[in-house]
Amino acid sequence: MLSSLISILPDFGLPLASVILLALAAFVAGFVDAIAGGGGLITVPALLLSGVPPVAAIATNKLQGTLSVASSTLTFLRAGRIEKVLVLPLFGAAFAGGVLGAGLAHLAPAGLLRTFIPFLLIAIALYVLRSPQLGEADARPRMSLGAFTLSIGLGIGVYDGLFGPGAGTFYLLGLILLCGFGMLRAIAHTKLMNLASNLGALIFFALAGHILIWVGLIMGLAAAAGAFLGARATLRFGGALVRPLIVAVSIAMALRLMLDSAHPVGAALRALAF
Repeated sequence: MLSSLISILPDFGLPLASVILLALAAFVAGFVDAIAGGGGLITVPALLLSGVPPVAAIATNKLQGTLSVASSTLTFLRAGRIEKVLVLPLFGAAFAGGVLGAGLAHLAPAGLLRTFIPFLLIAIALYVLRSPQLGEADARPRMSLGAFTLSIGLGIGVYDGLFGPGAGTFYLLGLILLCGFGMLRAIAHTKLMNLASNLGALIFFALAGHILIWVGLIMGLAAAAGAFLGARATLRFGGALVRPLIVAVSIAMALRLMLDSAHPVGAALRALAF
């Protein structure tokens, strides 16, 4: 019976057990990503450990990540937390950035980003940790929304398509610190922008043929379920849940990037070990 069921499943290109484990990883990633970002910290290493080549892992992760963030965006939209007047400018800038970033991925200095970004993530974690009132309420904006979308929003979109780790956190802090959004308002619109830049990069990778479609779809459905629960938890608990997770995820992402053999810190540690 079981062998008959397995025989009618599509060819995933991976063992079924690996696909199941990837779906479980995606569910957890979707939950975390809906609250604080950083879901790729879980899913990209999981894909690589399953034997997926690096470019295909990044491309497939964009598919599952797009479905995940679409789920959380829809949850916030249905709850009335996304302002319809902001949809077009925020989505448009981030989408354009995602397409541009994915197109530049083979030309840009990814090594420089890999070196610099972990230290920025640690600085963000320390800032959030030392700012317990961050985003408690809407504040006076330091930048107009138009200027934000055409500069910071577009720029983070490019970064998301090009590299990715921490993009959601960067959107979130930009909306809070520069546009004066309160925490919950910023999270809702961060999901909208994250969806846009993910979708832009996804379209580029799909046209290039790098995506493991069935694996990405299975992971995406699991991630969407996790993201729905994460978004509901955010709506219920607000900043009390979000701030500790931002700190934890930022530090975890920084350590993950720094301990990679491609990072100078990781390379130095390996040299000392041997």
